[in-house]
Amino acid sequence: MGIAFQFPGQGSQAVGMGASLADAYPEARDVFHAADDALGFELSRLCWEGPEEKLKATENAQPALLVHGIAAARALSARGVTPIAAAGHSLGEFTALVAAGSLAFADAVRLVRARGQAMAWTGSESPGTMAAVIGLDAAAIEELCADSRQDGEVLVPANYNSPGQIVISGSTAAVHRAISAAKERGARMSIELQVSGAFHSPLMGPAVPRLREALSDVEIRPATIPVVANVDAHPITAPDEIRDRLIEQMTGAVRWTDCVLTLRDLGARRFVEPGPGHVLTGLLRRIDRSLEGRVAGTVDQVEEVVAA
Repeated sequence: MGIAFQFPGQGSQAVGMGASLADAYPEARDVFHAADDALGFELSRLCWEGPEEKLKATENAQPALLVHGIAAARALSARGVTPIAAAGHSLGEFTALVAAGSLAFADAVRLVRARGQAMAWTGSESPGTMAAVIGLDAAAIEELCADSRQDGEVLVPANYNSPGQIVISGSTAAVHRAISAAKERGARMSIELQVSGAFHSPLMGPAVPRLREALSDVEIRPATIPVVANVDAHPITAPDEIRDRLIEQMTGAVRWTDCVLTLRDLGARRFVEPGPGHVLTGLLRRIDRSLEGRVAGTVDQVEEVVAA
């Protein structure tokens, strides 16, 4: 059965992330040290010791997640676990591209640091928020967004995470209006997320030129395995396509359900989540219960994946 790597996005970070991998596996330790060198500060210490408030800042969380994901992926690869395809949720798409050989690790660490800074800056300049809505289908969410917008406000579906679990993003007042309306329309839950901006919405538009400039300084090589793009769930390997999709992703929705189904269509039946947490493994069960999901963020988890 083919294996797919699925890399987590922002929100999965936690103090202590990757510490056990760095202690046990030289290849994982090398990844953390290379990140420190690339950024010019001890990201490794921030990952392992915190403080939590500093770690979860967008400009720190994004490189931290990429580093932990690649440390785990390289530990797996060194023990014979290799994917036939990969994808990543939002920030995780950059991690997937490193795993696929398209982005050099040091370039990617600096790139997602710049991406995080651009998103945090845009969130302060163009305030907005996000909310998770549970229990409504995609058509109902799209109608909810349309009905909750007023006077030029922005409100769009941002993350199609699984059937019945969709995140919306946009102007704060519109999101709050939608949270109330969702419950009236039968949602089991609608809750505002603790984020620093309206990610994956048109409100992130001012961050696009900054990301485009950062990407212009980075070599993008053909991917050695297909990487399924967030914005359209199509498998891509060509550098120009990769660059375009990463830019489109800043303001476009993450079509995660479709990404998983594309990975399945490519032949993946076992999904491994290298990095912290188990968010994507949980979503996998809601998307297709026939698919096997495993997490791989600690030494014990890596060894379990290798044994399986």
